[in-house]
Parts: sequence; C-alpha cells; structure tokens
Amino acid sequence: MAASIKRVTVNLPAKLLNEAEQVSGRGITETIVLGLELLARRRAYAKALALKGKLRLKIDLGLSRERAVR
Repeated sequence: MAASIKRVTVNLPAKLLNEAEQVSGRGITETIVLGLELLARRRAYAKALALKGKLRLKIDLGLSRERAVR
C-alpha cells in the first residue's frame, strides 16, 4: 500500500534549504522528507533514553547470536 501524500505550501529560508540540499545531496522534496524522518527518529530516541534503567532484560547473548538452522 502506497503512503498517503499531503501537499503543502511552506515558506522556507532559501539559505537553509540550499544548505540542507547540499548536505543531503537530494532534491527539495527528498531533503524535506529526510528532515522530517530525522525529527521522528529523534523523538523515538528520546523516548528510548527515557526508559534507560527502567527495564530489566534477561538476554542470553550466546543464544541470541546463534544462527537458526534452515
């Protein structure tokens, strides 16, 4: 299923947009999408950090590193 698209009109500082395009190496739309994805990841990372020390996980690293037999 294709992602839904929302068309928007925004006023952006030209210098900031040009700099972001140069950094990403992509066009305007792709650069803006990348920026929005990075913001979403930052929020997820902050939520994960907030859980630090609050979860107790018992993981057998040796067992988890074994490859499944096919």
